[in-house]
Amino acid sequence: MAVDNQALSPSAKQVCIFLSEYAAWLLGCGATCIRIEKNVDRMAHAFGMYYDMSVMPSHIHLEVWNRDKSDTYVNIRKMHKCAISFNINTQLSKLSWDVADGKLDFGGALDSFREIIKTPPENKWLVLFLASCANGAFCRLFNGDWIAIGLVFLATLVGYRLKQVLLESKVDVRIVFILSAFVSSVIGAGCHIFGWGTTPEIALGTSVLYLIPGIPYINSVSDLLDGHYLCSFNRFVDALILTICLSLGLSGGIMIMGLKWF
Repeated sequence: MAVDNQALSPSAKQVCIFLSEYAAWLLGCGATCIRIEKNVDRMAHAFGMYYDMSVMPSHIHLEVWNRDKSDTYVNIRKMHKCAISFNINTQLSKLSWDVADGKLDFGGALDSFREIIKTPPENKWLVLFLASCANGAFCRLFNGDWIAIGLVFLATLVGYRLKQVLLESKVDVRIVFILSAFVSSVIGAGCHIFGWGTTPEIALGTSVLYLIPGIPYINSVSDLLDGHYLCSFNRFVDALILTICLSLGLSGGIMIMGLKWF
């Protein structure tokens, strides 16, 4: 059986292109900078290469070289834009450990990577239902009554579905957040308008919680603690803008329903 020497001893160019693409996918899937660095580090050393990497808000800058620096390559890869995916994120992290543990050579890692990035998104109807259940649970967590929980479930169901449709139509995400928050808040105001239940203010307040960009906020803090200040600031500002858009939609819903602010 012939041995593929190229798979056993990849060039700096091959490793650099692979790792920069790998890191770009991790960045797009919502990984923190420290996770990207650790995953790339363990694979680069497993391939017998040295590297220097800069993680930027939307780009990966990577240089790879061999032990005696006779072979070196530099590559800049733009972040792969996709929805945050814990599934792909986890699979990519597992891939790095498989390489580090010697279970995969370069060729195997490349094939595995190509299969991972083909992973289809989660079933949108299941996500819609679970998000609605989760937001209803938030309402209960804040002591909302069962009427409020049911209304929040409905508000989330409609608002999240609107979000899915608009994002599939390539509408700007900021507009999507404003419109989704507006629709959910109008439905969530039903307890106020019709006098249903005893916790109408909780129903209204929790009807838009599914839009809170929690992962970007958490990643921002992680990047800040790890010293990636540029990425941290970028993620924080992105999350802040989405929160402002959420607030605008909520405020619009309150105003159009004629509710008092305080």
